[in-house]
Amino acid sequence: MAAGQNGHEEWVGSAYLFLESSLDKVVLSEAYADPKKKVALYKALQTALSESESADSPDVLEILKIHCSDPQLVVQLRFCGRPLCGRFLKAYREGALRTALQRCIASALAQEALRLQLELRAGAEQLDTWLTDEERCLNYILAQKPDRLRDEELAELEDELCKLTCDGSGQGGAPQVAPAASKSLVASLIEEKSLPEARQTFLFHGQLVVNRPLNLQDQQTFARSVGLKWRRVGRSLQRSCRALRDPALDSLAYEYERDGLYEQAFQLLRRFKQAEGRRATLQLLVEALEENELTSLAEELVGQAEPDGGPA
Repeated sequence: MAAGQNGHEEWVGSAYLFLESSLDKVVLSEAYADPKKKVALYKALQTALSESESADSPDVLEILKIHCSDPQLVVQLRFCGRPLCGRFLKAYREGALRTALQRCIASALAQEALRLQLELRAGAEQLDTWLTDEERCLNYILAQKPDRLRDEELAELEDELCKLTCDGSGQGGAPQVAPAASKSLVASLIEEKSLPEARQTFLFHGQLVVNRPLNLQDQQTFARSVGLKWRRVGRSLQRSCRALRDPALDSLAYEYERDGLYEQAFQLLRRFKQAEGRRATLQLLVEALEENELTSLAEELVGQAEPDGGPA
């Protein structure tokens, strides 16, 4: 486990929560796909899940992504803190989480009542089978390290929630997300919304270059030329991408060892793009390359970018 900010080992794991309505007229995947219902449903999920958190705890339970798998919703969760994960498992095991989800989702979808079928998985393990063995469940969740940051779509939904809160158009008396979760989401929102706009261009060797998300051609160029230094570049990218920590780099090296350096380097940027989405930009890669004395490769990548003709 990685060391946290206070020098303690950080307990981080991941699990998938599957939700399905028992009512034929309520299909959660369809409701989430409806723009008119998506924000309300997202808020309902956040509110119900926040009940397993503690306001005075630094631990964080975070939604990383919501998948639609007709008729189910599949919620990828990130647990930062063993005690919090234990509280979540207790709430799930005793039915408190199901009750909270049914109440919040029914309210969001304007239903008098709603019954949900739930399933909890960590990797290939169905945790419902082992709920009475909390230690085993904790170990399964811990073994599933999150391989991505929060999905950009969730940041947009959080933005909509912030607007509703700021203009007072939210429903009175609606339950709020616990402070720890709200703080984490808003901080991520500020980072995701402001940084790309503030960095439309960057300076490279005295020339302004248009910043943009990495594309397939960038991956191929990088993989073809970086050679043995792909891991060093990966370590430089760790500052902006938690999914590229050393265990992830070791995993890539082992998994693609037989395929050679090209594939290892290609998969590095693939993992970077999967985790960061549109925040996996040319500027971040160029800075990492220059840091590792790979200036010629940086120049080649910049040559594939559209130059900027105006001042900063």
